[in-house]
Amino acid sequence: MPAIKDVARRAGVSVATVSRVLNDHPSVRADTRERVLAAVADLGYRPNAVARSLRTDQTRTLGLVISDVLNPFFTELARSVEDAARELDYSVVIGNADERPDLQDHHVRTLMDRRIDGLLVSPTDGGSPMMLAAARAGTPMVFVDRWIEGEGLDRVPVIRTDGRGAIRALVAHLCALGHRRVAIIAGPAATTTGRERVDAFRSALREFGLELREDHIGQGDFQADSGRRVTARFLDLPHPPDAIFAADNLMALGAMDEIRARGLRVPDDVALAAFDDIPWFVHTDPPITAIAQPTGALGHAAVTALIDLVEGRPAESVTLSARLVTRRSCGEPEGSKP
Repeated sequence: MPAIKDVARRAGVSVATVSRVLNDHPSVRADTRERVLAAVADLGYRPNAVARSLRTDQTRTLGLVISDVLNPFFTELARSVEDAARELDYSVVIGNADERPDLQDHHVRTLMDRRIDGLLVSPTDGGSPMMLAAARAGTPMVFVDRWIEGEGLDRVPVIRTDGRGAIRALVAHLCALGHRRVAIIAGPAATTTGRERVDAFRSALREFGLELREDHIGQGDFQADSGRRVTARFLDLPHPPDAIFAADNLMALGAMDEIRARGLRVPDDVALAAFDDIPWFVHTDPPITAIAQPTGALGHAAVTALIDLVEGRPAESVTLSARLVTRRSCGEPEGSKP
């Protein structure tokens, strides 16, 4: 592997001059800079990241704390973040909070101790002493998908998806298929996405002349077991719902497990739809109608915003749009296409 002295020898300059070029020092003449960069390219030289971090106080490393690595949405999000960061010559260290606030703050603390340049977080709930401390300390930070409201965190950019339009489209779709008793398996009320999806669902039902009954709201936790538990309660009602909307993909799978365990069929006995489409929903029987987030665009926008902050540029919040993908789990006609 070539060393910095090899670059200096090839370019005919001192090691100090090569160092100034690599650190973008303004004192280097343009022709010298070009000669050094050409030598770097010819030799395939890469600066030592540890040594560079000691000189520049930057590690070119970003921290990403996600809510649940087993949730396919967050797995895809993490991959898109890594891809976007790599394109900009940054590395990513990932912490999995497992939907636990204490574990979330542990990862934030650990990443800060390792001198990351910036922090991406999809928070597990509405409170986090460590994230508040990081924000007050001036750590470049961006929220992705979920966010925390409140003083001290109100200036943190939020990269998110607005699902209201897609949820309205889903309700219109369910109504057009004849469903009237519609229930929701909600995410944790402590999360912004948990609250937002219930509010959007209730508002859309009202727009179409329906009310969301209290016994048709089940509190889940974005995990499959809670989807199954809530669905069991729905199906035990004297007048069970004829359609269930799960506010994330894992709860939808739990719901499907409970429906099948009772010898019932989707959509013949109860329709099922989910928020957060995943690639293998097309392989379930029946394929599941779902609301898809632009996961790749979310990850790219989050990394772009964070690196802007890291490199001293302003960054703004970004809101993208979700879309409804119809399949056959709500009673769609045979042969329906997304």
